[in-house]
Amino acid sequence: MIISELADRSGTAAATIKFYVREGLLPVGERVGGNRTEYTDEHEHRLRLIRAMLEVGRLSIGSIRQVLDALDRPDAPIAETFEVAQRALARTTASDTAEPSTRSLGRVDALIDRAGWAPECHDNVGRGIAAQAVDAFANAGYELPDSYLDAYADAARRVATADLIAVGELADPSDMAELMVVGTVLGDTLSLGLRRIAQAQVTSERRLS
Repeated sequence: MIISELADRSGTAAATIKFYVREGLLPVGERVGGNRTEYTDEHEHRLRLIRAMLEVGRLSIGSIRQVLDALDRPDAPIAETFEVAQRALARTTASDTAEPSTRSLGRVDALIDRAGWAPECHDNVGRGIAAQAVDAFANAGYELPDSYLDAYADAARRVATADLIAVGELADPSDMAELMVVGTVLGDTLSLGLRRIAQAQVTSERRLS
């Protein structure tokens, strides 16, 4: 397909497609004579992935490039690709937030231990993000009890289990790696939307009780 067809099929302006090519996010199309360049279904698939990370995941162009570079390494372990996606999303999640306090980091470490999670979880990028949130609650005048943090950890584990079950149902390692990335980037948005719905439901139930 030519660029105008790719633009129509992907819902992406031709100028934007050319920008993604210049930025190294999208492979160059194949020159077939004169000024004609042809693109494939793989280009359309990559475009949809880029737009999902940019528009829904709110990742920067630089972060998207790092994630795509990881996906384009077929021999890279899935866990490594997953870590790249986590770190890319972390830069968006907490880019303008102050460093977490030692106290809140200690509370998150204690939460990890109470949950019985592996020691390497103390090195995960999510530790700092969670501690920043604990600090923000405290600064707003709400000191979160351990029971609240424990409930969130339990919910997070159930969501993470759902992520890994979905990945495990795929046979192709490249598809598995891509779903890990998509699930990491877009799963937060999905969780946010469903949490809003659940809050409305629980609020309605408690008003009726």
